[in-house]
Amino acid sequence: MSAEPRDTRRRSRAVATPVLALIGVVFVSLNLRTAVTSLSPLLGVIDAEIGLGAVGMGLLGMIPTAMFAVWGVLTPLVLRRMGLEAVTVVAMAAAAIGQVVRAVAQDPWVMGAGSIIALAGMGIGNVVAPPLVKKYFPRHVALVSMAYITGLQLGTVVPALVAVPVEEAAGWRVSIGWWAVLAVVAAVPWVIELLRPGTPVLTPAGSDAASADPATGAASPPQRIRPWRSPVGVALALFFGANSLSTYAFFTWLPAVAESIGMSRAEGGLALAVYSAIGLIAALVVPWVAGRFEDPYAVVVVSVVAYLAGFAGLLWAPGAAPWLWICLLGVGPSTFPLCLTLINLRTRTEAGSAALSGFAQGVGYTAASLGPIVFGILLDGPGLAAGLGFLTVVIAVMTVVSRTACRPIMLEDTLR
Repeated sequence: MSAEPRDTRRRSRAVATPVLALIGVVFVSLNLRTAVTSLSPLLGVIDAEIGLGAVGMGLLGMIPTAMFAVWGVLTPLVLRRMGLEAVTVVAMAAAAIGQVVRAVAQDPWVMGAGSIIALAGMGIGNVVAPPLVKKYFPRHVALVSMAYITGLQLGTVVPALVAVPVEEAAGWRVSIGWWAVLAVVAAVPWVIELLRPGTPVLTPAGSDAASADPATGAASPPQRIRPWRSPVGVALALFFGANSLSTYAFFTWLPAVAESIGMSRAEGGLALAVYSAIGLIAALVVPWVAGRFEDPYAVVVVSVVAYLAGFAGLLWAPGAAPWLWICLLGVGPSTFPLCLTLINLRTRTEAGSAALSGFAQGVGYTAASLGPIVFGILLDGPGLAAGLGFLTVVIAVMTVVSRTACRPIMLEDTLR
């Protein structure tokens, strides 16, 4: 008589863990950009109160990619000592604390310190999200990637959309600080998961321990995964870097670009929201394309054409159809969900996913950290044409390196 209840409990746990994990992954994804896009539309207002200056604003724009780069490298090291779920809780705690510190800042130094803390947490979150998907949903990578990348895009769009209205109603401190609540909520499912008996433990990224191939269930030979020794790893890192450099240049400076072609400050914030919102469509479509087709290079081609058309419109016909140019720019970063999905699709194991995620995002965001400051210098100096010329070169590099990253070759099969 006791066998049936035990079986029922086992079935309940098997269902409950993925459901809780799905909720946790989506809520984490909602927090990965709030500290970036909630700030950009308010830089002028914050500068007027605490005196950021042009250099300070440029450095604030550089902090996201710098922190994403640093923690892309460091997070796999942390994962060797802590479980994946515990690291996720730490990431969300840092995101919450940092955003509260920024909200109470009285000078540029405290604002910078809060940004570093918040974006360190989000940088860790960037790295752990793909292996969380690989760990809990190995047979549904494309579908769950669609869910978490959609959450990431929502967490990018909504802060930019509401930043100015909330600032006008309650002040800039509330506008950038209230997102800390969302980070606290995102930590809750992972705290629950940690407290549940029998929570599985991640094989540390890059460790010598053997790990199982989720496609076959067979154990793979023990190996230390070094993504930089694979052409797939190097190509994906460079692909990620070129994509992120362009994307973060616009995350920081699109409101200023919009104002330079005749839009108002409120329209500049809306332009950033529109630019980000188009990523929602890409988040729904691109992971599906990447999962369905062995070689999704067509996504890169569409993105490059959209970027170049948007650049041409901004330079040669800025007043003719400004919202069309903004929308075309928004199609350009469709390569971002492709990069994130390829991290799992080009690895065989959970450890491989974690190692590649850290390496690709570490190297990629190191390159991307140049985007806001270089584009800002060019925009403030020679002008918009010089800035867009710089980004055109970056996009040309992306077009080349993404060819290797998109081919259906596994990281573990190409390690040297």
